[in-house]
Amino acid sequence: MDEITVIGGGLAGLTAAIACAEEGARVVLYEGHHTLGGRARSSAAPYIANDGTHVFYSDGEPFRWLARRGLVQPYRRLGLKEGRKARVRHRGKLKARIPRPLLAAIIKRGLVAPVDEDFRSWGVRRLGADATDAVAGILGVVTYDADPGRLSAAFVWERFRRGVAPQFPAPRYVVGGWGRVIDRMAAHARDLGVRIETGTHADTLPAGPTIVATSLDAARRLLADESLRWESGRAVLLDLGVRQDPRDLFLVSDLDEGGFLERYSSPDPSVAPDGESLVQLQMPMRPGESKADTLARLERVADLGLPGWRDRVTWRREALANGRTGALDLPGLSWRDRPAIERGDGVWLAGDSVAAPGLLSEVSMHSALIAADRAMSSVSRPGIASRRSPAAGR
Repeated sequence: MDEITVIGGGLAGLTAAIACAEEGARVVLYEGHHTLGGRARSSAAPYIANDGTHVFYSDGEPFRWLARRGLVQPYRRLGLKEGRKARVRHRGKLKARIPRPLLAAIIKRGLVAPVDEDFRSWGVRRLGADATDAVAGILGVVTYDADPGRLSAAFVWERFRRGVAPQFPAPRYVVGGWGRVIDRMAAHARDLGVRIETGTHADTLPAGPTIVATSLDAARRLLADESLRWESGRAVLLDLGVRQDPRDLFLVSDLDEGGFLERYSSPDPSVAPDGESLVQLQMPMRPGESKADTLARLERVADLGLPGWRDRVTWRREALANGRTGALDLPGLSWRDRPAIERGDGVWLAGDSVAAPGLLSEVSMHSALIAADRAMSSVSRPGIASRRSPAAGR
């Protein structure tokens, strides 16, 4: 059987490698960094912060795929204490109850939104202006975009309906952060015989069937294909370690500006030292806005959720997430219009901006599983390996 090459050692790449190896393929995975994980990396202890406000959703097939293999266990669910500490910021005030405009949208969750109209136009007509603004605000954390109203109505509404589905809360918090998942995936891949080489950059395509599981930017350079572009979000991230205070909230969902605060150490105390909390915050950047100005708005969200936090900070990390936050579908476009998984000549593409369904990281895993299936179907076809020359160089 031909060897299948996977380029990229993040969530998509490891998923593809495992799926191919489970079917009996010989697999080699190249990762340019010296550590695996991509955007699923976590910072080192004692403050274990994900690269963004990550959770898995238990109602999605990607989570179930991981769980069947024991790759996300142990994990924690939200409990009553988190529910009592959750607030919504609406019209400048924190509220423990769902604001009426958002409730009005939830009641109408059975509506079907069109692909070819922007969410704001459709929402104002079908939900009302206030409810439309509320939905756009709550989806800032999902889209990393300051104006979800400009996106396809179907794209926005599908994500809203998922978040307010009857089975909510579906989030699952992996004990020890997402880095633990990556460690378990890598160990499982190696047990299956996958050869993993880190610190190895692929400058040109290797011979044989190849799955490119990188960012679109990296894939565009590797494949010399300028069509590999798609709209993505832009947001400022802030991670804080703070000494615990009983007044601290678990969650603040900012309907006014699209910001978000979550105290990850509440469901999983292992991510912070004893007596401290790990909090992750996110704020979408407005067009033309500087990182400093966005950060100032985000710190005001911290003021609401963590009284006196500036005097309690023990650790702090800031980051800019630009073009690495998953696909955003503009009016007239859907996930089917994104860069195709099948690239031809024995090459397949996987990642969070590829033509596959799902929410955020689910797109990476769905596309990886599809790419793996198609790569496995190809290995019995002769001639693929002869079309390109080997090229994985350090």
